[in-house]
Parts: sequence; structure tokens; C-alpha cells
Amino acid sequence: MKTILITGAGGYIGSTLVGYFLDAGYRVKALDRFFFGEEALAAHANHNSLQIIKNDVRHCSPDIFAGVDIVIDLAGLSNDPSSELDPRLTEEINQKSPPRIAAMAKAAGVKRYMFASSCSVYGHGTGVKLTEESALAPVSLYAKAKIEAEKELLKLADENFTVTILRNATCYGFSPRMRFDLAVNLMTLHAVKYGKITVMGGGDQWRPFVHLADLARVYQMVLEAEKEKIQKQVFNVGSNDQNYSIVQLAHAVKSMFPAVTVEYAPDDPDRRDYNVSFDKLEKQFGFKTQKCVRDGVLEIKRMLESGQLKDDIKTITVKYYKYLLDADAVLNRVKHNGKLF
Repeated sequence: MKTILITGAGGYIGSTLVGYFLDAGYRVKALDRFFFGEEALAAHANHNSLQIIKNDVRHCSPDIFAGVDIVIDLAGLSNDPSSELDPRLTEEINQKSPPRIAAMAKAAGVKRYMFASSCSVYGHGTGVKLTEESALAPVSLYAKAKIEAEKELLKLADENFTVTILRNATCYGFSPRMRFDLAVNLMTLHAVKYGKITVMGGGDQWRPFVHLADLARVYQMVLEAEKEKIQKQVFNVGSNDQNYSIVQLAHAVKSMFPAVTVEYAPDDPDRRDYNVSFDKLEKQFGFKTQKCVRDGVLEIKRMLESGQLKDDIKTITVKYYKYLLDADAVLNRVKHNGKLF
């Protein structure tokens, strides 16, 4: 039974991976500051193979790596608008912390390190089917921080320390730490709650998508793969058939809500536009997705309509970060070394 340290374990992806790897028979150390609460891991809190560590990737000590075989590094301010709130924090958490975590892991004898990057590094891409070798054109601080972290992480790889970069497509589907600031999830929420879907910026901009369940399968494939397949490799994580323009996505969601209307807003501050190739992942691992957008929409729709899932301020990441920064009562409760972050 191998031990995985997951940073950002209380997040949208992290809370999903914790449950997934516990079910797969791994021991898991779950590291997070838990700004969004520890409820995301509540279902596993008493699991014999889970250790929850409430700490910060910028300040944690090397002893957390004791007995760890693999690190999955998900920690960070989790999307483009959140990263713009405080550039200093973004640099500290998203750019400088991954190499810090990887270096400590390497020194502690950990054998494998996997970094959760993002397809947003392609930014305003030129052409379609962008590969891992395509030019990067970041349009956000979030993406720029991911790129700089990738560069430093790959330098740490050697015969005893395997480093793999996973550039995730935009995720969708239910998570114990739910987010409604992701396109599929947001469109589904608005279809249920308001009976309409709003397409920003004309809708011609491309995005790739992947269901959380398929993402978890990829992470397991990579961490169990032969070293030669993954050492110093970068993989786009998703599938070619889930590249959608935003207007295509809106109509895919609408197809499950006959009465819902699609409206258009001409302006959108988000300038990302990228159509991505996932051929390398399929060729290396024979990976094919098992979930599609329809599956994600239906699972969220059922949970919203049954009352099992609700939207609140915590489900919109940037709004909740702003709340934490602005509310004195919260500031006093979650200060760390005299600072919120």
C-alpha cells in the first residue's frame, strides 16, 4: 500500500482525488489550509488510511513527507480571476510553492511528483489541436505562474525523482467541494435556477473539458506508470471530442433543458481561446474518457433539483476569496502568522 501526499486536498479536484485513491487502496495524506472548510473530506474523516494535515504549502515542514511515495501537487489559488486579486499571493502560492514542495519531497526520498498545471497556459492559442509542444500564449497571471512553476519543476527531475506535468482541461462534474464558476457546472446551475444560459463574448472561443472521474483515472494511470513513460513528460489531460466553443457548450447543456433559453452578452474579460490535442495521452496510455458533458450536466441537475446540492458563496471561488479578504470577522478567525494568507 503506497502513500500519496495530495496538496490542495480540500479543493474541487483534491477532495475528489482523496476519495478516489482511498477507494483504490492507497494511504493518503491530505494537505490543505481548508479556507473552504473541512466538510469536503468529512465523508472520509475517520478512514484508517487518511491523515488530514491542516497547513500551508508555503510554510509546511519536511516531516510531512515521511513515508510518502508520491506527491500530487494541486495547491494554489484556483482560477484566473482569483489569481488577479493579489499578484503577490499568486506568485508565492502558485509559482514558488510547487518547486518548494517538490524540492522537499525529493530531499525526503519521495520518488514521484505530479504537478497539476492547466491548459490555460495556451492562453489565446493560434490554430486548433494545440499539443504539448505548441507555443504558450498565457493571458492571465494564473497561467503565467503555472508556466514558471513547470520550468522549475522539470529541473528537479533525475534518476531518483520523477516529475510529471499534467495540463488539465477545464473540469466539470460534482465534487465534495463544489464549484459553480466552471463553465459546464455554471451553465447547468443557471439552467436549473434561472431557466437561461448566458454566453459571454460571442461564444466562439474554444475550451477543452474533462469530467472529474476521468481526470482521477488519468492521475492513477500516471502514478502507476513505468518511470520511462512519465519522466519529465508534459501531458494535456482531456479528450479531443470534448473541445467545445462556448456557444457549442451552451447548446449541449440546453439540449437537456428544452424550455431553457440561450442569451448572448457581447463582452467578456476572459480572453482565453484554445483548442487542445490530447493525442499524446491517448497514445501513451490508451486513455479514452468514459464521461461526457451530458453525464456531468445530468448528475448536477439531479442533485440541484433534489436539494442535495446548493449554490452559495463558497461555490464561486473568487467571490469567496474576496469575502475572506474583506470580512473582519473572518480575518480574525483564519489569520495565519498574522496574515490571512
